[in-house]
Amino acid sequence: MSEITADTPHILVVDDDARLRALIQRYLGEQGFRVSVAADAAAARKALSSMAFDMLVLDVMMPGESGLDFTESLRRDGKEVPILMLTARGAPDDRIAGFESGADDYLPKPFDPRELALRIRTILKRAAPPAPPTTPVAHAVQIGPQWFDLERAELRGPDGPVRLTGGESALLLALARKAGEVLSREEIADALGTPEAGERAIDVQVTRLRRKIEPDPREPRFLQTIRHRGYILRPGA
Repeated sequence: MSEITADTPHILVVDDDARLRALIQRYLGEQGFRVSVAADAAAARKALSSMAFDMLVLDVMMPGESGLDFTESLRRDGKEVPILMLTARGAPDDRIAGFESGADDYLPKPFDPRELALRIRTILKRAAPPAPPTTPVAHAVQIGPQWFDLERAELRGPDGPVRLTGGESALLLALARKAGEVLSREEIADALGTPEAGERAIDVQVTRLRRKIEPDPREPRFLQTIRHRGYILRPGA
């Protein structure tokens, strides 16, 4: 077991299944994480009011406020803590609902604890604040007042880094690598490593990304839809 320090990532696990909570808490603790648990959204809110967490592992189906509703309320309140959803329903519509609510990733039940730990580490790595560049960024695409660094897959604005979810970052990277070219939804899905994703799943990610890069997401200037063909990123000031 790794030594627990002040820099050790602190995970909040929210699940109404006491046995599963205990199993996740023990396993992630063995993997070097600090882990707190909550049985429902109300308990999670109380924990969030008194402690800062690096990430939430959140069950979708809970009594009272569901994981989807809880995630939506956190995002409305401006809380950008990364969220990994656990769901017993792995159908595409259920996964899309998770992304629409603002989740960073999802993991269907039952799952291998090793995959859970791997996904947590991946999400935390993406969410880590980037170090300020010491030299001018050579491989970057301008999107209004923001710049997207293709080598680091990071979006920066006048006030510093802009946090993207893993899906948003991968989508912007795929589009930025072929800026000025139309990418079909199938090409985007392949670039994201999710060839099974349907058109609606891609559209959801595009909608969420537009909220981060467009002055008016309803009238996109940079990430535009090309009817019957797909999407195109048009860089510019």
